[in-house]
Amino acid sequence: MSVNAGLAHVSTDFMIAALLIYSLALLAFAGDYAFGRPRRRAAMLAATPAADRAAQLATVGAAPASATPAGVVVDRPDSGASESTEAQGPGSNATAPAAAAGPGNPIGGAAARPVRPAGAFRAIAEAGPWVRAAATLSAVGILAHVIAVTTRGFAVHRAPWGDMYEFITALTCVAAIFFYYILVKYRAWAIGVFVMGAIVIALGLAETLIYTPAGPLVPALQSYWLSIHVTAMTLSSGIFFVAAVLGIMYIVAERYRKRVAAGKAEPNPLLDRIPSGAQLDKLTYRAVVFGFPIWTFGVMAGAIWADQAWGRYWGWDPVETWAFITWVIYAAYLHARATGGWRGIRSHYIQLLGFASLLTNIFVIQIFVTGLHSYAGVQ
Repeated sequence: MSVNAGLAHVSTDFMIAALLIYSLALLAFAGDYAFGRPRRRAAMLAATPAADRAAQLATVGAAPASATPAGVVVDRPDSGASESTEAQGPGSNATAPAAAAGPGNPIGGAAARPVRPAGAFRAIAEAGPWVRAAATLSAVGILAHVIAVTTRGFAVHRAPWGDMYEFITALTCVAAIFFYYILVKYRAWAIGVFVMGAIVIALGLAETLIYTPAGPLVPALQSYWLSIHVTAMTLSSGIFFVAAVLGIMYIVAERYRKRVAAGKAEPNPLLDRIPSGAQLDKLTYRAVVFGFPIWTFGVMAGAIWADQAWGRYWGWDPVETWAFITWVIYAAYLHARATGGWRGIRSHYIQLLGFASLLTNIFVIQIFVTGLHSYAGVQ
């Protein structure tokens, strides 16, 4: 079936538009990171009475009655903004401000009522113009990205991930959607400048270095299993992409904070604004837990496809082997955390090694190593 050239051009136009909109969103996230968060913090302190601040200091180190789970970014209604727990710096243990004094609710008394967090989109609206602009631009960029991927599929009359360019653009689309889910659910706009920056770089490289015109598939990929196997691998790869960015953030932040605590480095206001290690660790773990079953299904679906295409479930083809190596590394990461009690930098090195294995499979094995797997227009 011939390629629809008109839809292919529409796809390219929307992809470029998505890249430009993501770039604007990145600037907005950077503006919030540099200017918005310090102002929200200052506003929160200014709005909290001195007696309430004293009550907060008195509770530092004490376990609150209803602790916020590590890694969950909470809304602070008193400031009209959203800040992360432990965001004040290394070793801090922020608690919700004490309720204002009043009849039946004395400061430090037991009658204080828990404050219901604002809704996710309301929290975004109240977090300031930088966050509102970043969230809006991200949503518009994702819409353009989805349209670009979809029209590419209609143009070639198949699933739009049959070559390297299509795979990377679909992967970054999944990464952007998953990041937006984290942004809304956990009010995690503090990580936006890092995740969106990585998405912009990856999509920019796809548009400039590995762009492939719309065309037919190589014979080995002409199967309905393309829509099953490669879809699963694309979804899980996009999720692992976000987890890798969070892992790098964790390692950089933890090394910096340890150096500051040891007196080997001066405090850096920008690095101090990175979310706490506990938050990044929990978000990374949740991302890998979410993506690992999808990757597992993708490997199994690939084995079934291999049996139909080549008459065997497993033949130690280089791409098959590296997909299995990647699965083993991510399984080791989850196993180490679940049974070995590994936390901190060591566990993040494991999951980053898994993502490095994934990238090796995509950009080295599939391009430079001879095997049964290949992408149209690349080899």
